[in-house]
Amino acid sequence: MTLAHNIKQLHADMRQWRQHLHQFPETAFEEVLTAKFIADKLASFGLQVHQGLGETGVVATLSVGDGSKKIALRADMDALLIQEQNTFSYKSCHDGRMHACGHDGHSAMLLGAAKYLSENRSFNGTVYFIFQPAEEGQAGAKRMIDDGLFEMFPADFVFGMHNFPDVPVGHFAVKPGAMMASSDCFEITITGKATHAAIPHLGNDAIVVTAQVINALQTIVSRTVDPADCAVVSITQIHAGNTWNAIPESVVLRGTFRSFDKQVKTLIADKIVQLVNNICAAFDVAVDIQFNPESEGYPVTFNTEVETAMALKAAQIVAGKLCVNEQPTPSMGAEDFSFMLHEKPGCYIWIGNGSSENSCLLHNPHYDFNDEILPVGAAYWVALVELMLI
Repeated sequence: MTLAHNIKQLHADMRQWRQHLHQFPETAFEEVLTAKFIADKLASFGLQVHQGLGETGVVATLSVGDGSKKIALRADMDALLIQEQNTFSYKSCHDGRMHACGHDGHSAMLLGAAKYLSENRSFNGTVYFIFQPAEEGQAGAKRMIDDGLFEMFPADFVFGMHNFPDVPVGHFAVKPGAMMASSDCFEITITGKATHAAIPHLGNDAIVVTAQVINALQTIVSRTVDPADCAVVSITQIHAGNTWNAIPESVVLRGTFRSFDKQVKTLIADKIVQLVNNICAAFDVAVDIQFNPESEGYPVTFNTEVETAMALKAAQIVAGKLCVNEQPTPSMGAEDFSFMLHEKPGCYIWIGNGSSENSCLLHNPHYDFNDEILPVGAAYWVALVELMLI
């Protein structure tokens, strides 16, 4: 692995930054202290800093020489509504909030790259360092774009990176095309007629209808989607009733569906509507179906060919060819960096976080970002900038 000496020297700083961010997690559009910490660091490096895009987003600019190319590097900075169960000294101080996805590490790695590049200006052009809020289900990337991100900071291409448990430390994984799936949510409200549990024939049981709907929705992937296409439909919430001896009037059913293809996505949505409406009509209950009721769905995270080739080359410079997986299996997880890739060519890469045995998987209350990969990620950003801006 090739790491510049100055990047190795930044390891202690990045660890301190990362653990500070971990200790004070903030969730979507509430990243006020996080944004201030990041903005203050960037300003101390001598960068031009802009705050407020997407409510709490931070963008810093570093221009060197007379080059016209402009590259954007993005890190997410929001936490999750998870109660941390770790016991180390820098565990979350904010009850019910936790950096359980490594965004604290992503921010620290990009800060490290910004500091290095501000001190070692071995490139020709402009770098935009984007620290994005609200990746976790609230489409913060789109909010920044809608607020004028790429008008104010007109990058030619954009790059993102995410840690990946069970990929070895010092390894990367990247490929052109789909890296992560689209993600859409649905909320189905089925309304029947409430009655005493002892006289169900006088009511209309929304729970029984919901059971039929759940079973039917599970046939969409197995019997409607082409077996050659990847897709998933998952029911994640069922809300109904509040006592033992009464059949409730209504049931709220929530879930998600994901795919790598727009036509498959449309097919699934249409089939949900068809199945649910027909089943509810058969049982003579009312139904309301809403898609993405709280936030916009995420499109497919799609890497463009040329930019992926450059990302691959940068990863190989840092880790060596044998430590870069060029054919990773795309994830059915979703990522709102996809909105940025719909605006600009670019690439989203995974960096190995090591075994999940001790630090656990993403979105787990025992998860912790692996500080040993901080200089690896920062070195990747530096290598990418020096390759792209020559």
